[in-house]
Amino acid sequence: MILDQIVEDKKRRLPEHKKRISEQAMRRLAESYDGERHSFAEALGKDGISIIGEFKKASPSLGEIKSKINLLDRIEEYDASVDAISCLTEEDHFNGSVEYLKQIRQLTALPILRKDFMIEPYQFYEARAIGADAVLLIAAILDDAQLKDFYQLAMELGLDALVEVHDEAETERALKLDARIIGVNNRNLKDFSIELDTTRRLGRMVPPEKIFVAESGILCDDDVRFLKDCGVDAFLIGRAFMEAEHPREVAARWKSL
Repeated sequence: MILDQIVEDKKRRLPEHKKRISEQAMRRLAESYDGERHSFAEALGKDGISIIGEFKKASPSLGEIKSKINLLDRIEEYDASVDAISCLTEEDHFNGSVEYLKQIRQLTALPILRKDFMIEPYQFYEARAIGADAVLLIAAILDDAQLKDFYQLAMELGLDALVEVHDEAETERALKLDARIIGVNNRNLKDFSIELDTTRRLGRMVPPEKIFVAESGILCDDDVRFLKDCGVDAFLIGRAFMEAEHPREVAARWKSL
């Protein structure tokens, strides 16, 4: 399955990172980080629909994504329209990089989510050290003990955690964890099929006091209307923004629907 391959490739990549900066050194960098903190949870939890604008250069489902605007212009558009940013840092399947996130951090005060396949503490220290404000925890690749330990580690480092689910069992696990932010991935990470009804189905399980995020497959006005009716607090938008010449206009329209 695609997800299994991504995780295996991540396991292969991590020793390369640790050769450049050891885990002990990365932990020290994280604990001494003195950059400005930006609350991802507060950005998503305010009244009205919030939008997370994503930066990604490729994906297993789409291949290479060619942005129609440069990074500086995209930051200006996002600063004027979205509430937070998601940055892919996975190298092998999404063509991401921690350097990409570091560059974005220098250009914006918006909260940044490090979107990656987080499987070791090293990645959490690295996320804090490079200026991320939140991390993604994918329930499908973590057992209960890992989910609990990593959630706690994120909190200790001052990072918010978006706990991603895609079925009822994973949603129950996120609720047992008492995760503040729960994201439903409408893309099945095992076969990469899209089903927006996943958000409607799982949303019935999510209490109103949680921050409820819809991820993936949001491409048109009808998708936004449908998901708003599902009671989401925020959208994570990738492809639609990456392919738009003016994501600011798209974001404004979708917030007003």
